[in-house]
Amino acid sequence: MSSVSSQKPTRYRWVICSMLFFATTINYLDRQVLSLLQPLLEEQFHWTDNDYGTITAVFSLFYAISLLFAGRFVDRVGTKKGYAWAIAIWSFGAALHALCGIVTEHYVGLPDASALRMAQGADIVSQITMVSITAFVICRCVLALGEAGNFPAAIKATAEYFPKKDRAFATGIFNSGANVGAILAPLTVPVMAEVWGWETAFLVVGAIGFVWLGFWQFIYKSPENNPRMNAAERAYIEQDQVLEAGTGTIAAKTANGSASVGVMGVPMVDKGAGMTAEVPAEEAVADKMTIWQSLHYRQTWAFAVGKFLTDGVWWFFLFWTPAYLKAQYDMTGTQVAWPIAVLYTITVAGSVFGGKFPTYFINRGMNPYAGRMRAMLIIAFFPLAVLLAQPLGYISYWVPILLIAVGASAHQAWSANIYSTVSDMFPKGAVATITGIGSMAGGLGSVFIQKGAGMLFTYSDETRLVFFGFEGKPAGYTIAFIYCAIAYLLAWAIMKSLVPRYRQIVP
Repeated sequence: MSSVSSQKPTRYRWVICSMLFFATTINYLDRQVLSLLQPLLEEQFHWTDNDYGTITAVFSLFYAISLLFAGRFVDRVGTKKGYAWAIAIWSFGAALHALCGIVTEHYVGLPDASALRMAQGADIVSQITMVSITAFVICRCVLALGEAGNFPAAIKATAEYFPKKDRAFATGIFNSGANVGAILAPLTVPVMAEVWGWETAFLVVGAIGFVWLGFWQFIYKSPENNPRMNAAERAYIEQDQVLEAGTGTIAAKTANGSASVGVMGVPMVDKGAGMTAEVPAEEAVADKMTIWQSLHYRQTWAFAVGKFLTDGVWWFFLFWTPAYLKAQYDMTGTQVAWPIAVLYTITVAGSVFGGKFPTYFINRGMNPYAGRMRAMLIIAFFPLAVLLAQPLGYISYWVPILLIAVGASAHQAWSANIYSTVSDMFPKGAVATITGIGSMAGGLGSVFIQKGAGMLFTYSDETRLVFFGFEGKPAGYTIAFIYCAIAYLLAWAIMKSLVPRYRQIVP
């Protein structure tokens, strides 16, 4: 023991964190290509906002359904294999989008993209729209199936390689890959589309995922089997088990749901209903759960509700901000590159520092869950800035971009912490399953927001809807921004009511 304590820990866990960061970057590169090309594809395939909303909503729905099983799949086959399958499938799906134009041309009998764009007549235009939407939906479903494995696998890897006090920070770092992907996409995708055609953008970002896969196969090993780590780093990673085992036991809660405290102030174990026998902490860590077992815990529902109400906000910003700039400021193509890049550059800070924020409270004596919830409450107030996006938008398009950046940055800070509440309370063997359930709920929430947004913008444009002094599509965006602003406070209130205090779960 003395030799271990005198060892300087290796830092291989940060190599794993960097791999998760790059995977998430690729994930969001693949995901954002469609939104950046939406103005071009809308013209070529004669889409309306409602049509585009249908494509993004189906993606969100299939992503949500896939998440329910992706988490369980990752828990079953392990982090390395689960992540490898996920990125292989989504990279293939991303590249597959390049065939949508060819499929549409062949099916409707037109020779090229120019003929599709110039087509006139209700019948042929309707056919182009229907075929292209179907082709893109199929490709988006393949993409969604693979992408569903990213966050369950990444959160599971984080739980394996980091102690609880560091998990939100590590999650914030790899989750910032979403921001970096969202920065790189507008700087590269429109250029590739203008120079080589929009199909090239899908092919290039799809190929990048297979490059990552080669590195992952070589780099990742579980901590106990990793020769590049020393015993001191393993001891650092497993410090929570040592601390909890040092208390002797972790106890349980009563059937009425009241909080109880075990030996030396350690919270009692949440075992569903009724009183359970005391369980040694080190035995609890490896426990796994079925999806059905997971649904018996309020902690699962708290995480799911938090994701359901807030995930769609991020996806709304991701999928609709280029369309917003076109509708409000008539900006298209490379014109949107810098505003979008600046927006997501700002959000990197929210992801990294938001993940670190709870340690301020944890280092002052709060348990990880309490510190995280305190931080999340403060974070939840920042999206209110989005309420000013439309009222102040007349000054310059930079004003709503910067205010949306505040909201998106807050989302990333929120996201880093809400994911970590899972590993705070559930054993490692169940982390990916719970993450999948909650992420599925987030995907379902996004379905409603994406499809609802498309319907709202089409309706507001056709009827010249007036809302708070705005008319047409700007009125629709005003309504959407109001929800984006208040969603986090609503989610926090419900989560806190479901799980007011920290309770460790043992299945």
